[in-house]
Order: sequence, then C-alpha cells, then structure tokens
Amino acid sequence: MKFNTTKSLFRVRKVIGFTLTVILLFAFLVSTASAQEVKKLPARDEIDKKYKWRLDDVYATDEFWEKDFLKAKNILDQFKRYEGTLDETAQNLLECLELDNQVGEILGKLYWYAARRNDENMADQTYQAMRDRIASLYSEVGQATAFIDPEITAIPEAKLWDFVERNEKLEVYRHYFEDLVRSKAHILPPEQEEILAMAGEVTRGPYQIFNMFNNADIKFPSIVDEDGNEVEVTKGRFFSFMRSSDRRVRQDAFDALYTEYNKWSNTLAALLGSQIKRDIFYAKTRKYDSSLESSLDAGNIPVAVYNNLISTINDYLEPMHKFMSLRKRMMKLDELHSYDLYVPLLPKLKKEIPYEEAMNLLEKGLQPLGPQYIRDLKTGFKSGWVDVYENQGKRSGAYSSYVYGAHPVILMNYDNELDDVFTLAHEMGHALHSYYTGNTQPYIYGDYSIFVAEVASTVNEALLMDYLLKTTVDRDEKLYLLNQYIDNIRGTVYIQVLFAEFEKTVHERVEAGEALTTREFNAIMKDLYQKYYGPDFVMDEMYELNWARIPHFYRTFYVYQYATGLSAGEALAQKILAGDTETLDRYLSFLASGSSDYSINVLKDAGVDMTSPEPVEAVAKLMGRLVDEMDTLLQE
Repeated sequence: MKFNTTKSLFRVRKVIGFTLTVILLFAFLVSTASAQEVKKLPARDEIDKKYKWRLDDVYATDEFWEKDFLKAKNILDQFKRYEGTLDETAQNLLECLELDNQVGEILGKLYWYAARRNDENMADQTYQAMRDRIASLYSEVGQATAFIDPEITAIPEAKLWDFVERNEKLEVYRHYFEDLVRSKAHILPPEQEEILAMAGEVTRGPYQIFNMFNNADIKFPSIVDEDGNEVEVTKGRFFSFMRSSDRRVRQDAFDALYTEYNKWSNTLAALLGSQIKRDIFYAKTRKYDSSLESSLDAGNIPVAVYNNLISTINDYLEPMHKFMSLRKRMMKLDELHSYDLYVPLLPKLKKEIPYEEAMNLLEKGLQPLGPQYIRDLKTGFKSGWVDVYENQGKRSGAYSSYVYGAHPVILMNYDNELDDVFTLAHEMGHALHSYYTGNTQPYIYGDYSIFVAEVASTVNEALLMDYLLKTTVDRDEKLYLLNQYIDNIRGTVYIQVLFAEFEKTVHERVEAGEALTTREFNAIMKDLYQKYYGPDFVMDEMYELNWARIPHFYRTFYVYQYATGLSAGEALAQKILAGDTETLDRYLSFLASGSSDYSINVLKDAGVDMTSPEPVEAVAKLMGRLVDEMDTLLQE
C-alpha cells in the first residue's frame, strides 16, 4: 500500500501525475492474554528510537509546521494577479505554474507530517486537528487555482508551443501541456463545465449511499463459533470465520452475511444501476464512445489494455481450475463451495523472524536488483524510514508514504512472522520507487499513477519469494510459500479480472439499452464465478449476490489495475531473475521516471507492453507451474 502526498489531495483542477492510491488497510488486532495477566502494548516513548521513523527531517518541531501553514495561506492571494493573464505572455504562464508548484509542495509536506504524526498515536487529537486544518486549506487552494487548467486549454495550440519555444523554463511542462491539449476534445464550454461540477454532489449519491449502508447500516446475526460461543458476524470477522477449520462455522457465517445482503438485493441493484447510469451520463456528455473509454482516458490507457487483460485470462483459466481441484483434494471434500475458498491449506509456519533477520533476508533476496539498489535499501533501514513495532494508539496495518522533497517512510506493525517480512519487502518496493522518482523528477512529475504503483512492490515480493523457495530445505515451508504465491496471483489477478469482466459486461448491457435488476446481476456473476473457478467448484445460490458487497464497483473500472500491476511486476521480476541485464537497467530507469510520461509508455520503456497479451500470459503460466510444483511436492 502506498500513500503519496506529493500533490494536493483535494485539488479542484486536474494535476498531472497526482496519484492517491486507494488504500485497503488490513487491520490485525493482536492481543495476548493469560489467566494471570494481559500483555500490554508499549507506549510510544518506550519504543527504541532506532525502530521509529524520522519525521523531523521534514519539520523539526510543530512550530516550523505552523510557519509553513501561514506561508501557504499567504501565497493564495498571489494567484489573483495571474487569473485571466495566462495567455498573454510565456512569463506569466511560467510564474503562475511555479507559484502553483510552490504552494503544492508546501501543502504536501504539511499534510504528510500531520497525518504521519497522527498515525503514531491516533488517540492524540493534536495531529487530527492539524489534518483537519489542512483539509480546509486544500479547499481554499483548489478554489484559488481552479482557473489554471481551463485557461491553459483555452490558449491556441500554436501559441502555447510558441511560449514553450520562447521560454526554455517552460520546457519541463511539455508533457503536462501535451496531456491538457490531448484532453481538450472532452472539455466542455465553461458554462457546461460549471453545470457538470454542480451535478457532482448529486452524481456522487450512489457511492455515498452504498458506503453509508455498507459500513454503518447493515447488521448481521450471530453464529456459534468453534468454541461454542455466540459471536456476532461482522465484515471484519467474516474472513476470520472463512478461514476456520470448522466447516459448519464457515457455512453459518456465509449464510449469515449473504442472507442479510439478499434482503436488500433490490435496493443494492438499484444503487449499482444508478452508478452505471452515472458513468454513461458523463461518458456521453464528454463525447466518449463508452464509459470504459471515458474512465481509462484520464490516464491515456488504451481500451485494448482492459480488453486484452480479460481475453488473456479467459484463455488461461486452466491454472485456476487445477488449483481448485487441488484445494478440493487437499481439504478432502466431496464438493468445493464458496465458503471453502479461504481456508488455509497448510498450517501457519511457527517460525519467528526478528526484524533484524527480516532486513537481512531482504538484502539477500533483492540482490538481483544490483549493488546500488541494495545500498539504497540499507540506507532506508538505517536512516529512519521504517516505523517498525506496534505501540499504544498506533495505526494498524502497513503502508509506504512519500512527500516530494523528503525521504519516504514505512509504517509497519512488525510481529516476527513471515508475512511481515513480505509486507516489509512490498512497502520497501513502494518506498524506493518514490525515492528514485523524487530524486530524479521535478515536482510536477514527482509521483506515479496507480496503474504502475504496484509494480515495484510486486518485483520485490517476487524476488524475495524466489530466494526463499530456492534456499528453504523444509518441505512444509516450501509448500506454505507455494500456496501463498498461488493465492496472491489468484486474488490479485484472476479475481480482479473476474470483477473487471463483470463491470465491463454490466456497463455494455446498460449502454445497449438493457435494464439490469438483481436477477440479471446475479446471473452474470454466477456465470463468471463458474467459468473462472471451473468444474470442481459448486456455485452457491447466495454467492451470486457477491456483486452487492463490492465497494470497488463504485470506483468505476478501477480493479483491473491490481491485475495489470502484478502482471507487469511479475514479468519484470522473471526477466531480472533470468539474468537479463538490459531489463534490469530499464527497470531501474522506470523507478526514476515518475509521471514524466504516460504510464503505459513508462512501462513499455521498462520492457513490458501491457497492450500485448505477453505479461498476462506469463503470470498465468507462472501460476500453472506453481500449482504443478505444489501438487508434485504433496505426492512425495
């Protein structure tokens, strides 16, 4: 997971290169109790300094933060002198953009510092209040700078490029200008743009209503757990129940959850239908051929990339089918049902890996990336990048966060398990991607899009996994690693492509004039699950409703990027492991590219063409080899 605060989070206008990765936080509440005592988490000040991140490199004290807050606020009035003048001279355009960058960089640091301090101890309201103040300031900045993009797009193209030729300092903005010019055909006259902006409050309704319903209103009944205790089913507990070794518990939890969604299925179908109509409305209004084209165009991603992803995975469903057959056999089941899909096939490794050993494993596992990468990795470990251990009030989960002009940081809640080692490798991938980008690119390109955000983290995990698989001599440990690898591909590629195909299908049907109700949504989802999971999977009637509980369907055509990111990362990792030095050099250049070009081009320069089936084919074939290897080991 990655947090980047390089650009303004609440910007009204579009800023090229801005990325806010949607964060899916996996919160693990860890408590250890005995009859005599409850183990308490240490307070923040009880954690050794060497295990804490170093935020004072950005602001040594809160007083310095306050000074920058006032500085940013005072800059806002300066934008007034440029409003309505950007087409007059190249100097006006340059000065306005430089001022915009200046205030954006300050705001990024202000928000980053307050947010990271808040995550150290969320019970402390001081930094929450600072975050709230920044949110308000972002809104003010958005209003003050809203004129910039529309004024630039209104400049005749020949005149704009003449400005760039006359003032060499504008050359750095060439890609930014090119993207604005590219989007010109879909920008409406000012009065129509204003109407669309006003409509935003209304068109966000489906997402807001679903979010409130799904997170606040829907409640689930209780079930009896493995120990005979009556426990209320919640969304957080649901997947814990799905991992239970007691099949009765799994089925009861499954029935409890989906029975409640079923009660609201018509309402949820109407909500999703409204979201789809919203997407089509914006696509037609902005003169796109489809809602898919409209959604992908923001990043200049060809529709062929989306279609290629789906068609390629459909050509390579056999590895998934083989894994379902293996799962059924390992669990000794007559029928494999929806509630059997997440049970661990192998017991969790009882192996403690201290943090110092984890660092050592990363240094060994990532050796294929070359000596400079390893030196920078070590720099991160010893220079206050990682906040290692859990403390009272600390935010759960893990993420990497970066703001332009500072070093990246990583939040961990390290608990000496193998999963924590992979999490560290993943987040360090994000961190070094940001580190190289920030040290190479100017502010305006100092971030990268979500389309490429998971590439570096995937490469790190793949290299670490390869190292562990090659060095472990324990059969059970190797089986555990293989299973983990397969499940990652299953969840991040196959299931996300299934969801992507569902989204494409339902949008196309509504665009063709069809009315979709619960019945149609259920039928589409049923057919997809049966197709993807294969003949050994028995589709439960209630599981047809799974579309009703997926929040990503309210972030249109978003999930496919998980699959493209992992596919691209795995493709690069396999070439690097094969000793392809050219790919390694191109990959390291990719890490420093930021948003200086479109994501699809940046990946092509790295050696991965996501418009072709090759990277997706490669990851599907990899899953097939892993399943075969796991099956062979089980028969030994």
